[in-house]
Amino acid sequence: MSEIIIGVDLGGTRIKAVAIDETGNILFENYQPTDDGDDKIWKNAVKRAVQTIQNKIENAGTVIGISAPGLPNEKNSAIGFMPGRLQGLENFIWSDFLGTKAFVLNDAVAAMMAEAKFGAAKNKKNVIMLTLGTGVGGGILIDGKPYQGAFQKAGHLGHLSLDSNAEPDIIGVPGSLEDAIGNCTIEKRTGGRFTSTDELIKAHRKGDEFATQVWMTSVNKLAVALASFTNILSPETIILGGGITEAGNDLFKPLEKLMAKYEWRSGGNQTEVVKAQYGDLAGAVGAACFAKQF
Repeated sequence: MSEIIIGVDLGGTRIKAVAIDETGNILFENYQPTDDGDDKIWKNAVKRAVQTIQNKIENAGTVIGISAPGLPNEKNSAIGFMPGRLQGLENFIWSDFLGTKAFVLNDAVAAMMAEAKFGAAKNKKNVIMLTLGTGVGGGILIDGKPYQGAFQKAGHLGHLSLDSNAEPDIIGVPGSLEDAIGNCTIEKRTGGRFTSTDELIKAHRKGDEFATQVWMTSVNKLAVALASFTNILSPETIILGGGITEAGNDLFKPLEKLMAKYEWRSGGNQTEVVKAQYGDLAGAVGAACFAKQF
C-alpha cells in the first residue's frame, strides 16, 4: 500500500483535514468548526479530525502535516509566532498532543506546496504563490523545496512596499501590496463606497468609472509587484490564489498586458502567471506534502 499522509489546515472558522496518497489523491476529508475563543476546543477539534481519518483509513497518519497561520519555529514542530489570533497556538508542540510525528507549516506556504506538487505548477522547481484575499499571503519554492528563510519569515510577499510615502500596513511597511489590493483596505480605497472586492468588481463590470479606476490601480500595483518578484527570484511560474482571483478575466487579462509592460523578459523568457487549482483544501494537502519529506 502506498504511504498515506494526513494534512490539517487550521483556519479561523474551519479545520480541514485530508488523507492523501503518494499521487495526491484525496482519500478522505473531514471538517470541524474552529472556536477561536477557547484553545482547548479547537485543539481537540484537530485531534478529532485526525482520529476520524485514522479510524476510516488503515495505515493513515503515521506522519501529520499541519497548516496554520503564523511563523513556524526552526524545527517546524510548532508555530513560534502568531500574535492576535488563535491564542494557545504559539509554541504548542503538535507531536506531543497528537501522539505521532507532526510538522507545522505556514498556511500560505502550504497552499503553494500543494500547487507545486499536484496543482497549477506541478513538477515546477522554482515557483512563487500569492494568496489574494483579506490580506496577501505568499510562499516561495526554490529548487523544489519551500524556502522559509531566517526566522521562518520568508514568503510574506504581500508586505512588499510599493510606495514609501504611503501609510504603514499591519506590520509597519508603508504602501504595501497587501494594502493595495487586499480586502482589508477596500473601504478605505473606495471612500466607503464598497465593502468587498467582489462588490467593486461587479460595479466595474457594469461600467462604473470610479470602480474601474480603483480596480485597475490595484491590478497595476499587483503587476509591478509580480514583475519585481521575477527580478528577485526568477520563478518559472507565479500562482495566484484566494478569493480575489475569482474575478477571473477581469484580473488575469489586464494583468497579462501589464506584465508584458513591466517584466524584464531577457532572452524572450517570461514567467507564466496562473490561477491556483486547489480550493480551500490547498493548505491541508500542502501540509501533507510537507510532512511527507520527513
